[in-house]
Amino acid sequence: MAWFGRRRRDEVEQAQEAGADPAETTEVGPTGAAVESEVEQPGGAAATAEATEGSDDAVAAPPALDPDRGPWDVADAEERLGQVDLGALRIPGRQGMALRMELDRATRRVIAANITIGQSNLQVQAFSAPRTAGIWDDIRAQITDSIGKQGGQVTETTGPFGRELLALLPVKDAQGNVGRRPARFLGVDGPRWFLRGVLTGAAVADKAAARDMEQYFSEIVVVRGTEARPPSELLALTMPGRPDAAPQPPAAPNLLERGPEISEVR
Repeated sequence: MAWFGRRRRDEVEQAQEAGADPAETTEVGPTGAAVESEVEQPGGAAATAEATEGSDDAVAAPPALDPDRGPWDVADAEERLGQVDLGALRIPGRQGMALRMELDRATRRVIAANITIGQSNLQVQAFSAPRTAGIWDDIRAQITDSIGKQGGQVTETTGPFGRELLALLPVKDAQGNVGRRPARFLGVDGPRWFLRGVLTGAAVADKAAARDMEQYFSEIVVVRGTEARPPSELLALTMPGRPDAAPQPPAAPNLLERGPEISEVR
């Protein structure tokens, strides 16, 4: 993953190291208008789900979201001007915002959206979840274990969306120097979906930048659909401005095999 999204050179170097495929960078204004260009982006790996949703007639109540603050389920969200439609996600459009869509190298599927505002970056992905419970508790434990095995550090804390992770991730630059970069992992369990956000850049350390990106994250709308899906299946994203694009085949990638948390030191 391109960590800060500010310099094309850094993105290309990191993408080449990770075995990248081209993705599209989209500058998005307040009305959601998009102008596309290309940038190197690392791909992701897909895994098969180990379980499927139950078919029990009795349906437990989904996890309760904060009624006064998002992220929102599409059933509860008010349609707002300037939203950018990415299929499973609707994100706010802001003046000066840069939007990059990550592609899986093998399948050419869109697997994540990266939003850069100022010096802060937010990667977002949405996944299916069981009817009866959320998955963020389990995912936090898996992320912590994965980062620890790679030589990074993780601290669990409480933020505006509940439990979150503060991480120092091991990275290697183009010269082979090993360092650590900070990141915040946000997670929200919704009704049969899970939304993950990864904050990097200024929003990790600067309080004002953090509040701004937290507000942005809270305005995201998740469009899960009504189809039965295996738990942890990535919900399909589409390029902005392409509502008529052919649907992509479903996949159930491992939540730990994409994004910054699996940047390995070699």
